[in-house]
Amino acid sequence: MKIGLVANKDLSLALKVAKEVYNYLVESNQEVVVEESLSKIFKMNGVKIEEMDVDIIITVGGDGTVLHTLMKTTKPIFSINAGRLGFLTEILPVDLEYYLNKLINKEYFIEDRKKLKVLLNDERLPDCTNEVVIHTNEISKMRSYAIYIDNELMDEARADGIIISTATGSTSYSLSVGGPIVDPRISSMIISFIAPFKLAARPHVVPGKSKIEIHMLDKKKKSLIVLDGQVRKNITPSDIVQITESENTAKFVKFSNKFYEKLREKML
Repeated sequence: MKIGLVANKDLSLALKVAKEVYNYLVESNQEVVVEESLSKIFKMNGVKIEEMDVDIIITVGGDGTVLHTLMKTTKPIFSINAGRLGFLTEILPVDLEYYLNKLINKEYFIEDRKKLKVLLNDERLPDCTNEVVIHTNEISKMRSYAIYIDNELMDEARADGIIISTATGSTSYSLSVGGPIVDPRISSMIISFIAPFKLAARPHVVPGKSKIEIHMLDKKKKSLIVLDGQVRKNITPSDIVQITESENTAKFVKFSNKFYEKLREKML
């Protein structure tokens, strides 16, 4: 098996665990390709994530490391939690050898999760696994937005921002502003508002096959679009953001299908 290795180089635990992963895989006669920034720390050759020609990519870090990697690849992700909450991560460092053995012996399955395709006017931005956030780029300054679902006006809302999330992302930023938890097996998009001005601005769940368009109504004020907390871009009042379900999916290496068990452990 050919395996890619990515780690959050700003976390000392992630670097320690990544080295243990590398050594274990090499000793198990697996071919390992190391991401270029990590390879500099390990003093070996490396490649960019998007250039990894591998079967699976192992990430060591938190959810941010997973999301960063998923923006650059469609390869299945085997995730090790060396961060904080780690809702997207699959295993803990203490169980490392057990699950690496299961990986090598191909005792796993691949779970596909929906991603979001994002168009800023005619420019395609990186796909998102968790959420797209549009918000004011000034502190304590609200913006007015028009939200269209399949070309029909859903609402005109004044708020600090709007979050469009997948079911996977429903346990992330969307949840913190009152959005619902949605089973990741459901093809859907969740529209949540950040500090809305009117009480009637409630979260909406729409079919995954829908087309969402966001229009900025304040014609002299800029906003910011943030993708999975990894990529940000200024947007002008004349810009239109279109969000649909992507043809690409986020692929996760799984050893069990226990979403609600993880939900109880991590969130409840």
